[in-house]
Amino acid sequence: MTAPGMSGRDHAASLELERLSRRFGSQLAVDRISLGVDPGELIVLLGPSGCGKTTTLRMIAGFVPASEGDVRVNGASILHLPAYRREMGIVFQSYALFPHLTVTRNIAFGLEMRRLPAAAIAVRVAEMLRLVKLEPFAERLPRQLSGGQQQRVALARALAIHPKVLLLDEPLSNLDAALRQEVAREIRLLQRQGGITTLMVTHDQAEAMAMADRLVVMREGRVEQIGRQEDLYQRPATPFVARFIGHSNIIEGRITQGTRLFLDGAQSLALAGRYVDDGAATLAIRPESIHIGSAGAAGAQAEGTVALSTYLGSVVEHLVRIDGGTEILVRGPGLGPNAAKRAAAGSRVSLSWPASEERLFDAAGRALAPANAGFAESPAG
Repeated sequence: MTAPGMSGRDHAASLELERLSRRFGSQLAVDRISLGVDPGELIVLLGPSGCGKTTTLRMIAGFVPASEGDVRVNGASILHLPAYRREMGIVFQSYALFPHLTVTRNIAFGLEMRRLPAAAIAVRVAEMLRLVKLEPFAERLPRQLSGGQQQRVALARALAIHPKVLLLDEPLSNLDAALRQEVAREIRLLQRQGGITTLMVTHDQAEAMAMADRLVVMREGRVEQIGRQEDLYQRPATPFVARFIGHSNIIEGRITQGTRLFLDGAQSLALAGRYVDDGAATLAIRPESIHIGSAGAAGAQAEGTVALSTYLGSVVEHLVRIDGGTEILVRGPGLGPNAAKRAAAGSRVSLSWPASEERLFDAAGRALAPANAGFAESPAG
């Protein structure tokens, strides 16, 4: 059911970035990003601080001029338009509410700037107050509201102008953990009900995974990989994506005869898959893909000593130091019939994982396909 006063997906806009770049002096902050956002889709730009995601958002909004490339809404370039004519709804990290204006006046601000009739503004503001459940707070000032309520005012103000595209810049970073989850759900529900084309920036992978239709992982101004949560989690295209999404164990070494990864010195581990490539390589394996067994178990990939065992309620974690010193994190369920048993610190264990769960990359960061297992690639932006 479409939310009151909000346009459905049939009226949502498409957004397209074509080789969009931004230089600050000699520094290339954003490097030829190309991305298509479908009408009504929520895309999250995800990456560490300084990777260029906020600069990208600011170029789309018109706050920062692009050095090259194009931004198109419904197929038409908007680069020549000033920010106030781009019909973008924007929610800032700091909310940017006017402290001397009431909730009602904050929400009405963009409508007043467009010189809409007072009666039309009153109707639209009332719709937005109902939408974000702030009717009892209409005449309060921002300082009289909680962080979550201020966030909803900022969202209502952005939606009030019927934006073609909604831009969210770290919208949850100032909220505590419990409130962040609640507001994230509210934003996602409003976005889906209204079919609003949305681009969101965050450095928090859990937040991104929970909210996005598709994720765009960025690094040093470039796109590392674009895809759904399942694509990035199960089939990371680079070691960086594997480390950033899901915090894989990343182990560097050299492949010998396609079956073993040699680390420092004589230390090595057996690969679950067989590879045709030899040479420098990086192994990525997720903590929850690894099984802990008894020392000496047949077919194990490695053996080591439990350095730390931690019970976290729904999860049990073991930090295992394999022979030679490399540490591998193992994660299993803490509850239910398949709950992992805690191994005592200092005990010897074996580690094993299926070939389908291991990801191997060559020295250039390209994924290597095992010769003895199915392997599906995921496009890297």
